[in-house]
Amino acid sequence: MPTLRSQLDGLAANFATQIIAAIQGASLHELAGSEGDGGRARAVPGGGGQPDPLAVPAVPKRGKNGRLPRRSDEEIQAVLNKIVLLVKTHKDGMRAEEIRSKLGMLPKEMPRILKEGVAKKRLTSKGQKRATTYFAK
Repeated sequence: MPTLRSQLDGLAANFATQIIAAIQGASLHELAGSEGDGGRARAVPGGGGQPDPLAVPAVPKRGKNGRLPRRSDEEIQAVLNKIVLLVKTHKDGMRAEEIRSKLGMLPKEMPRILKEGVAKKRLTSKGQKRATTYFAK
């Protein structure tokens, strides 16, 4: 009579063999396209028309050491313009966390852009640390 341990070992080996066979039988398209979506087709953004000025940008790729890639002055100005447009729609102002979540940005991206916006007098700030609220001029 087989022991519990030998039964579990047999089941695990059989399972691993079946998984490998399924992966080998899958097409490259299936392997590259399924990122946890259960094999469902993804909606393709776009379709013409004007681009949304407040559209969520793609999250930048990080380098080997976890740092974000260096941004050009044009990229910083483009993001600052989006932030100013967004903050103008909220007369009570917005905190950095709210701006970041609306625009889909990473926390490390925000300080330089907000500091530059205040320095160029396109934004004003009131408060300290996390309670700082930004207003558009």
